[in-house]
Amino acid sequence: MDTLFVKTEQHQSEYPIFIKDDFSFLEKALNDSRFSGKKACVITDSNTKKLYLDIITEIAEKCFSEVFEYSFEAGEKSKTLDTISEFYKFFTQKGLDRKSVIIALGGGVVGDMAGFAAATYMRGIKFIQIPTTLLSQVDSSVGGKVGVDFFGNKNMIGAFYQPEFVYINIKTLNTLPYEQIAAGMAEAIKYGYIIDKDFLNYFKDNMEKIKKLSPKEIKQIIYTSCKAKAYVVSEDEKESGLREILNFGHTFGHSIESLSNFELLHGECVAIGIISALKLSLDRGYINQIDLNFAKKLFSFFELPINIKDFDKNKIFKQMFSDKKTKNNKLNIVLLKKIGSAYTEKNVSDQEVLNAIEYIVK
Repeated sequence: MDTLFVKTEQHQSEYPIFIKDDFSFLEKALNDSRFSGKKACVITDSNTKKLYLDIITEIAEKCFSEVFEYSFEAGEKSKTLDTISEFYKFFTQKGLDRKSVIIALGGGVVGDMAGFAAATYMRGIKFIQIPTTLLSQVDSSVGGKVGVDFFGNKNMIGAFYQPEFVYINIKTLNTLPYEQIAAGMAEAIKYGYIIDKDFLNYFKDNMEKIKKLSPKEIKQIIYTSCKAKAYVVSEDEKESGLREILNFGHTFGHSIESLSNFELLHGECVAIGIISALKLSLDRGYINQIDLNFAKKLFSFFELPINIKDFDKNKIFKQMFSDKKTKNNKLNIVLLKKIGSAYTEKNVSDQEVLNAIEYIVK
């Protein structure tokens, strides 16, 4: 249970996701990728830099001809084209070329930005994901979605660009504040609702151990989440159909996240968004009140919000139309046919959406 593979059109062959208890296997993973003689740049943020930059650079220096380091201010507010421009300047100054490699070390913001820079610098150079937060380990580091926010809109500018491999060290979770752990739980729980009902039952049966980051249970959470996402991405790399279900809760959640000026964590907004999507699924008669109540109980146990205060429901509704999944000025919202089975609803009325928003605005 420590290696998975993702098959995509971009790679033509499978690339691995390693789930390990430390960084001891990283040198072999790099050497197996045949990076000898090439330059590398490790991109990280101001928080992760203090914890892991030295050890990752030390390992990388054994596998590359030269290794450079670049860090930026941690947080969603750095996720802009201006920051990407600074990446490009640094790459140019250090002489990175088409054979060079970018190493993304950090959470979802780092992975999205470093991946986008790799996808666009010299029309694309190789990159590696080393996610250090639970959210990035269960979701954002897998699948090749990379990008930045633009004009207050979440991930508006981006690309589909796959890494050479993903290296997960579960011990990095021990240095995170609990709110970051909780944010990752929201994305993991999502998989139980959209594709794997048994996974939801696993959460129910192991809530205490999971919350305490018991190594056995947390590795199972990461493995099952990555396996589910790898399956979906392998079937639909560029979100032309099946992959849309990964956005469960996100159309509502991204709107709330943007309106909060990114003060709320992504996972927190996803949790609230899932409650809204479940409410809409309930209103359509697909799930029952017991299902919705359980979701509220589960998120509350992990100290995730299930409603918001001081938000205007009409503003949330309007902001949803800035979502990338909106087509012909019509919202596409992922709903559940039943627990463990999701689909994209392309015909949803304004009033249905407003009712679902009203349910979470207190």
